[in-house]
Amino acid sequence: MEQPRGATGSSPLSRGTLAEERPVAALWGCELGTGARSCVVEEGDDFLEHLVLLKTICLGPDARDELHVVAVDSKNTYGDAKPVPIASLRLSVLPMISLKGLEFVPPVTFVLQSGAGPVYLHGQHLSLEDDARSEAIEDALSEEDAGDEDDAGAERDAE
Repeated sequence: MEQPRGATGSSPLSRGTLAEERPVAALWGCELGTGARSCVVEEGDDFLEHLVLLKTICLGPDARDELHVVAVDSKNTYGDAKPVPIASLRLSVLPMISLKGLEFVPPVTFVLQSGAGPVYLHGQHLSLEDDARSEAIEDALSEEDAGDEDDAGAERDAE
């Protein structure tokens, strides 16, 4: 039996709650320079898994032609808690880089180790649902789909 629109049931699988369970992606960015040499991305207090995807690092139009080194300090780094350089930019040589697959688990700190900036970092901040919770939802959905297939097969047999 399908519920009317806008109604929510006690089941965790009602249509209203499924949309709330999906991962949420928000655009994220920060500026590093003389005013702010570091930027910290914190994890939320919503008991969800968070992930920061870094997509682009670029110099601002008023950056000087000097070496700008961006480093990261994250839970992902091993050993000493020293920031690890991830980009070296120079306005006349390499003013921008596009990254693919650079993921960090918050809290993560981006640091401008050298250069005056401005250096702009862009990416996405993802909020992911709990794995155990998502597996339970997937299992329930697959059982629901199997029940729908059984009903369709019974209707064909009746014809």
